[in-house]
Amino acid sequence: MTRTSTLLFTLLAATGLGLAQAPSGERLAYRFDEVKSKVVRVPGGDEERGVRVSAGDPAEAGDVVKTGLFGRTVLAVPDRAARFEVFSSTRVRLAGGEPGVLLVLEKGRLKAAFDAFTGASEARRVAAPGALLAVRGTRYGLEVAGGESVLAVFEGTVEVFPSDGSPIVRVERDQYCVFGPKTPPRKEQMGKTGMSEKSWGSRGSGMTDGRQGTPGEGSQGPAGPGTQGRQGGSGGGRGGH
Repeated sequence: MTRTSTLLFTLLAATGLGLAQAPSGERLAYRFDEVKSKVVRVPGGDEERGVRVSAGDPAEAGDVVKTGLFGRTVLAVPDRAARFEVFSSTRVRLAGGEPGVLLVLEKGRLKAAFDAFTGASEARRVAAPGALLAVRGTRYGLEVAGGESVLAVFEGTVEVFPSDGSPIVRVERDQYCVFGPKTPPRKEQMGKTGMSEKSWGSRGSGMTDGRQGTPGEGSQGPAGPGTQGRQGGSGGGRGGH
């Protein structure tokens, strides 16, 4: 993929256009591995067809997934060795196939985990308002609120492709980055804020409109692929190329 086409796709991702359908011959399968409280799948984004899901249920590209106030789910994409822990009051849209976006976070918070993968890194991307994220690592958190997005990298590296065409920003382990449609990416060390993988499940970034609050300590969600038995932020994961 050329830089021009990548940036064009970033604009489509940020505005929610052109992502629902995978190319002919390929439709990625999604699976609800864990479900807690109210989680709704909206087939094709048609709100009138929304249905509550249970662990083991399938989903597909173009579906919208919404979690309730106490809801939580873990979505697996087996063909891409990816898992997304979707926390409460969150809305995501599933998008498979070229150019590789697996999921669009429209609001709320999630944690992504990627196992070792032999395919191209372009096949494992996530979109949020203002940027496209290319995976070069195994674990990160993403949050969308107040018109801005916060990316926190717990293991590996994530590349942020801003939708306005400004330079790509590489966010390394133990760094976070704030960005949005009207906010140029800016990154800092997580250690300065108290932000951590351990607190992500309960409080996320602890930010409001890009300003640091006081993250609370909460329980870490299930370990991602290749991380079982390790504490959050302890390292040891392999890059998800």
